[in-house]
Amino acid sequence: QVQLVESGGGSVQAGDSLRLSCAASGRTFSSHGMGWFRQAPRKEREFVAAITNSGSSTYYADSVKGRFTISRDNAKNTVYLQMNSLKPEDTAVYYCAASPLLHTAVVVPSLYDYWGQGTQVTVSS
Repeated sequence: QVQLVESGGGSVQAGDSLRLSCAASGRTFSSHGMGWFRQAPRKEREFVAAITNSGSSTYYADSVKGRFTISRDNAKNTVYLQMNSLKPEDTAVYYCAASPLLHTAVVVPSLYDYWGQGTQVTVSS
């Protein structure tokens, strides 16, 4: 069982930065690939970024590539999403998720077993 708690969301201006954190409980964090997803009002949940269990590989949605960076600290059971050059279209609830698949940056939501409650990010122009 893995419990995930996101933090770091907020309201910012376009061009600003935010860093989201996702703290995981349990002793199996390093055995899970981690991902960030987001869901805007009246839209489907979409993939943002993923990182393998070791942190050796990452993968990004085209819409955030070059602006967002996913990282993890297995000693702290935490995964991060550094978001730079934020745009109004980045406004959404951001969720972190944990997948049991090893050595793979997982893009598909159904392959994640555990989800956090989400944190709101609002970017105004």
